[in-house]
Amino acid sequence: MTTHAARVAKYPLTNGVNPWLIAVAVMSATFMEVLDTSIASVALRNIAGSLSASISEATWVLTSYLVANAVILPASNWFALRFGRKKFLIFCVITFTIASFFCGAAPTLGFMLLARVIQGAGGGALQPLSQSILMESFPPAKRAGAMAAFAFGIVVAPVIGPTLGGWLTDTYSWRYAFYINIPIGILAVILITRFVHDPPYVRNAKVGKFDNIGFGLLAVWTGCLQIVLDKGQEDDWFGATWIRWAVAALLTALVLWIWRSWKKTDSLVNLRVRKDRNFRTGCMLMWVLGVTVYATITMLPLYFQEVMGYTAYAAGWVVGPRGIGAICAMPIVGMIGNKIDARKLLTFGYLLFFACALYFGQSNLGISPTTMLIPIIVSGFAMSFVFVPMTTISYTTLKNTEMGNATGIFNLMRNIGGSVGISMVQTMLVRRQDYYQTQIGSHISANNPRVQEALHGLSGFVGNKLGPANGGAGGMALMYDMLQQQALLSAFVVVFRWTAMLALISAVLVWTFKKNDLSKAPPPGVH
Repeated sequence: MTTHAARVAKYPLTNGVNPWLIAVAVMSATFMEVLDTSIASVALRNIAGSLSASISEATWVLTSYLVANAVILPASNWFALRFGRKKFLIFCVITFTIASFFCGAAPTLGFMLLARVIQGAGGGALQPLSQSILMESFPPAKRAGAMAAFAFGIVVAPVIGPTLGGWLTDTYSWRYAFYINIPIGILAVILITRFVHDPPYVRNAKVGKFDNIGFGLLAVWTGCLQIVLDKGQEDDWFGATWIRWAVAALLTALVLWIWRSWKKTDSLVNLRVRKDRNFRTGCMLMWVLGVTVYATITMLPLYFQEVMGYTAYAAGWVVGPRGIGAICAMPIVGMIGNKIDARKLLTFGYLLFFACALYFGQSNLGISPTTMLIPIIVSGFAMSFVFVPMTTISYTTLKNTEMGNATGIFNLMRNIGGSVGISMVQTMLVRRQDYYQTQIGSHISANNPRVQEALHGLSGFVGNKLGPANGGAGGMALMYDMLQQQALLSAFVVVFRWTAMLALISAVLVWTFKKNDLSKAPPPGVH
């Protein structure tokens, strides 16, 4: 038997290539794309200042990327079947890498937004393509280990993104937060070219015409959703006429897209895959996971910067240990994922996350960074116990020919959940801060002896620093700042407890999954 024939006999699903080499190849592309979703958020203030834009305008740097990303996600399967999955994956990595260079070199905000749209379009297909390749490269009994590797990009990248972005921004420039994608992209292209091969059903696929109407409806409802979520709080939600029209367009396009994707066999996205019970449950829980995870990832750095007064770099270092927890959990999940009921692993992960979020909800202004160290690490550990078994159990009853379509829908649900989670957190923080500021302020009276004593002390402190003439006004300003800080802390506590509630609900919902026996023969369509 020749060497190649021996390799094919050992690894029949991958044409003789060790599937772990494929995992490294596709994981590098996924890691780069997911990293970019969080690394730019830390540098928004610097981007705004450099491009002569307001912070509100700079948030479109995030929004434009997410919109383009969401539109391409479900359409990735059609492009992969039409042009070849390997070729399309390489094209997407190259597009993402080149667009990253132009993002870093952008001279104006408009140029930056155009580059971010192109970058988002290139990055939109990376996750579903990588996930479908991984799922098909490993037999069902070993997919938990493969998903543990894939989780490195999904779970760890958003955690180290703020730390790395803060360091690059403070040490060099915000532009290097985009330039860092260039070497990773080059490495990903080399590895994918060398190790990834298309399976027969992809090479021999015959697809119909591109579904222009379905793609247009998808672009309308995802675009309207992202814009409404991003700008709704600023314009008082349904108090603004344009938001009501945008929501009407969103709902109309969404209903038509669902009807078309369910009824037409040649539609861009085949929603009939959701007939599968486990995949349907997985999509629902992935949406909730997107809400919870992205809300937490957004909140923690913001909490340390806005409430505790940390710099972006320092806040990134404080939340960074979550990646340590995720990395420690991955090999454990990979080893026991095929031996223990995935529903039990999911319950364990969600309960751990519930406990951590509840602990975050006990925060006060006197905590130190080390106080949060253990729960931050444990929360990362918990996320690996959620993401890996959820992905594994959601796909195990699907055929390989359904993987590409399913992964696009699955990742779209996570992205939409993340957008909704971020928007809900922003709205809750703003409104709860106003509420608590009013509540606390109602107990502060100029006739209260304790208030007078505190104000006298603050006025004396400011007077010693800035002169007696500025003592009175400075003391009042300092007291007002303390009031705002306490109100913002109370708002964060409410949001932390809200995420804890979602985790607890999810721990119950995981039992709607149907138990799968991964030791049985692969489902039809595995090759």
